[in-house]
Amino acid sequence: MFLQLFGTVVIAGIVGYVSEKSGFTRNGYVASIIICIGGAFLFYFMRIMFGFRFGAPGIDAIISSIGALIIVPTHWRGRR
Repeated sequence: MFLQLFGTVVIAGIVGYVSEKSGFTRNGYVASIIICIGGAFLFYFMRIMFGFRFGAPGIDAIISSIGALIIVPTHWRGRR
């Protein structure tokens, strides 16, 4: 279980980097990676506590990272 946490962080960091590199987001590399890792941590702990999952831990990390990238910047962009 502890190795799944490290894998989740690594996968989330890769998703954040790739999303910024490809132009999917324009938050900056560090901000996108932090957003992805935060979303992946949240979903990882929901998986442990409530058993909520989409599939394998890697798939959960990818889906939760992309979801966080969509929700967080869109939420703050509307308030300016």
